[in-house]
Amino acid sequence: MKQTVLTGSLLAAAVGLIVVTCSLGPKLPVDVSSAIEAAGDNGAELEKVITHYRTAGDTLKLEAALFLIGNMEGHGYATYDLKDTADNVVAFDVNDYPSYDSLKTSFSVLEAEHGELDFGKKELLFDVESITADFLITQIDYAFRAWQERPWAQHLSFDEFSQYVLPYRGSGEPLEPWRKYFFEKYADLADSMTDRTDPVEAASLINDDIKTYFTFDPRYYYHPTDLGLSEMLQTGVGRCEDMTNITIYAMRANGLAVTSDYTPAWADAGNNHAWNAVLHKNGAAIPFMGAESNPREYKLSSRPAKVYRKTFSHQRDNLVFQEHKQEKLPGWLRGKSYVDVTGSYGSTIKSIVSVQTIFDKPVPDSIDIAYLCVFNSGEWKPIDWARINGDRATFSPVGGLHLYLPALYMNEEVVPYGPPLANISEFGYHHFVPKADTTIILRLTSTTRRTQVASTDGIEKSFLTPGVEHELFYWQDDWQSLGKATATEEPLAFEDVPAGCLYWLVAEDSDREERPFSTADGRQVWW
Repeated sequence: MKQTVLTGSLLAAAVGLIVVTCSLGPKLPVDVSSAIEAAGDNGAELEKVITHYRTAGDTLKLEAALFLIGNMEGHGYATYDLKDTADNVVAFDVNDYPSYDSLKTSFSVLEAEHGELDFGKKELLFDVESITADFLITQIDYAFRAWQERPWAQHLSFDEFSQYVLPYRGSGEPLEPWRKYFFEKYADLADSMTDRTDPVEAASLINDDIKTYFTFDPRYYYHPTDLGLSEMLQTGVGRCEDMTNITIYAMRANGLAVTSDYTPAWADAGNNHAWNAVLHKNGAAIPFMGAESNPREYKLSSRPAKVYRKTFSHQRDNLVFQEHKQEKLPGWLRGKSYVDVTGSYGSTIKSIVSVQTIFDKPVPDSIDIAYLCVFNSGEWKPIDWARINGDRATFSPVGGLHLYLPALYMNEEVVPYGPPLANISEFGYHHFVPKADTTIILRLTSTTRRTQVASTDGIEKSFLTPGVEHELFYWQDDWQSLGKATATEEPLAFEDVPAGCLYWLVAEDSDREERPFSTADGRQVWW
């Protein structure tokens, strides 16, 4: 019988797995059987893969195949149409516009003509229903070649290989056979290395090459799906998720254990972000930005409160696998394949603490899960969940120097359920609650964090655009308006403002990227 040639850590992994896989006999693990059943007619393709490696007597590749098939449910590729509120399709393609500004202008024109527009799901193609045996076998065989042949991959355990080299997709992109292309493209990489066993050096060299043919393009914020390899190579541009994916292809095809890490919502800015990390020989994950910045050179542009890692394998601690009273769960938090790695980013996040919220009003009996939110692009967006225990919920560690809001998920909406809070002193979290019968005068100079330069006349410089109307809000269960005023060259003054609150100054017709703030000694303190 044919047997894979194993060396070093490969042999050690195989010895431990032979007992496991032999004991399976004809019976398959429950998750594998479930995937084959979910595949319907395509289940025969999955069975071909299993039979192929059983017939070859290749126990380690069989284990790899079972890993992929057993975790395949839920992975797939969706297509979308741009639609109005009446579900009519509106033609739109980011590649029709020469720049991001022209795209945004044209999109505004479309919305003026059709009303509010959003991307709606058109078709969802699940891997279990569409993947072929030939595709999966080729992916597995090339993954093993990289693990066996690339000198910087020899230290990887079978688990590290399975999690960060073996998976055939990066996220939710269309499936394409990328391994052979990149395996051959970087076949001679070791010849140019100082240390052929150093995965960080190998990752840096490959990333330097990726920079020459792929880069970021903000137009792709309006592209509703992750790109496949052929489209990425054709256009040479994409958003940050595409940058991480093309990097995953190039590096995993060459035996580098590379992750895609992300924050679902920045804690001190709008939007979200994804980046890569490469596993060092000591097991540490070193962040970098594929197609942009190499390991040990990369710094995040804003501050995350939470960092998660995309995985191919199902993470049984995730909310979707837990008992919960509510049938509906919010957004990405219902995903099966991500893991919390916030603790690995302690040096970046600076302070990591647990947050406990005590509800001052009854929680409905139909709800047993609470959510922790950050303020991002004008909305409170969930970044974590916790089970409600009596009148409180304790969340897993987050970045301590940020603003948070506890919330519940009711009628498919995130509903604030307590005052905003922030860790601003050694005494723990401060809750922003209006002080009864106490008002102040606010003199405001900006809608977001700015560096204030001392002036000779003692008057702070205003960064507000003269002539633009601004509206001031304070938080009490929701954003409450304190009125509008038009900016001049001097700070904008508002009187009779409730003290002790969280505030938000918003410019007319803005994109809601203004940041909330509190006050200390008459100055704006930004969150």
